[in-house]
Amino acid sequence: MSSHAYETGRLNLPFVGISTFGKRPYQADWSRIEADVAVMGAPFDFGTQFRAGARFGPRAVREASTLFSFGHAGAYDHEDDCTYLGSDVRIVDIGDADIVHTDTETSHANIEAGVRAILKAGALPVVIGGDHSVNIPCIRAFDDQGPIHILQIDAHLDFVDVRHGVRHGHGNPMRRAAEKDYVTGITALGIRNVSSTTQEGYEAARAMGDDILSVRQVRKLGCDGVLARIPNGARLYVTIDIDGFCPSIAPGTGTPSHGGFLYYEVLEILQGVARDHEIVGIDLVEVAPDYDPSQSTAILAAQVLLNFLGFIFHARSQR
Repeated sequence: MSSHAYETGRLNLPFVGISTFGKRPYQADWSRIEADVAVMGAPFDFGTQFRAGARFGPRAVREASTLFSFGHAGAYDHEDDCTYLGSDVRIVDIGDADIVHTDTETSHANIEAGVRAILKAGALPVVIGGDHSVNIPCIRAFDDQGPIHILQIDAHLDFVDVRHGVRHGHGNPMRRAAEKDYVTGITALGIRNVSSTTQEGYEAARAMGDDILSVRQVRKLGCDGVLARIPNGARLYVTIDIDGFCPSIAPGTGTPSHGGFLYYEVLEILQGVARDHEIVGIDLVEVAPDYDPSQSTAILAAQVLLNFLGFIFHARSQR
């Protein structure tokens, strides 16, 4: 976009207009998605075991994303000497999956239908939660997409099998994923401190192909060492629990765990996997904005997603 267009068109500042993701076009008709990326909200938090509120995550992340809505000129990064997310990358916001209060199965089915519609359109699905249980319908939607490997950034392993009959809560998603024959493995980064998953759960996870690294282990390995552990040629689905970050920078979440990642630690890993792998899907979950009056958690979430999308499409253009 020329500077002339900026002078003659609408200024369209971040606080003006309707808060779609990145202020991108809204597509209400899921049968008419024409885009490279489709963003969907999954405002479901009935899977939480402690503090609820992630149902407001999609709304908060969308509003925060307007800060980074640079129009069609893209965003220039002087360190990478690269303009990300220019007019060649088509992003649409398809709104939210319908949530039926107290009904996990119906709500999850609606989320799955949205991801299937995005995949059918040939777009990259980006799902904003909601609690981490929303990953379960997201992964279900990939049953006809070929083999995938999951990269999980999280404080918690989320590998509970069944507890008091609960199979689809926010402590279960990686166990449900590992059961799928098309999920070839999981790389879990940031797992730390006392977890909701028992020792037996960790043993089951490793037996089912889960490579588990704490924050301190990731730091010891370094970015390149971590990237080397992800199988060559794997098609990656990336699930980011915001509590993978330290609550000093991301307090707005239901189950904060101190000692988490800082921004660039995660960003450099995401940049590496975007360069080395085909990214087939993304979810970012557990932003609960009411616990963070500064709104920095939602801003972090929006910034991570937009940067990751920038890396993915830059890498695609270089292949």
